[in-house]
Amino acid sequence: MVNRERPPYEELEARFGAPVGVEEARARWGALVHAARSGTVTLITRERWEWAALVPLPEVSGVLSGLPVLSLSTARSKLGDLVRQTAGPYDEGPVLLTRHRTPVAALIAARRLLDRPAARRRATAEDLLSQGHTISLVRGPADGVVAVARDRDGKEIAAGSGADIAAALVSLME
Repeated sequence: MVNRERPPYEELEARFGAPVGVEEARARWGALVHAARSGTVTLITRERWEWAALVPLPEVSGVLSGLPVLSLSTARSKLGDLVRQTAGPYDEGPVLLTRHRTPVAALIAARRLLDRPAARRRATAEDLLSQGHTISLVRGPADGVVAVARDRDGKEIAAGSGADIAAALVSLME
């Protein structure tokens, strides 16, 4: 069935940033794929109304086997056609992108991202401190470090531990 309804692209831009055109995406292909592997979604557009998204593998719902597979180099050379294929009105499924036959990212219709809740922004240590919370660092068991965040009333709101201060603070924010 052909879907002719124009998705609300403004919402996608607000969540994931401005899209890049196909030619710019080709020029920056290596960096965009690396960003996708690190969890970043990149919107790619062709002729203003065809939008696809280069996404990390966890963004692809369902079973990966049976999906179309292309190498990164082939995908780069056929990127315009792939954007049209995935964004087209016929609701084509995701295309897996591989490096040395190992899936590393996927290209999906950008409108599929509208159904997913927006990622919740993790609070940083700076956010906690600016809100009046305190963070205490203490030596933990086995020479580790424990980080404890408390609200203004002294109630513990988060805790984390790690081998060093940086690891403890990262753990605190998770």
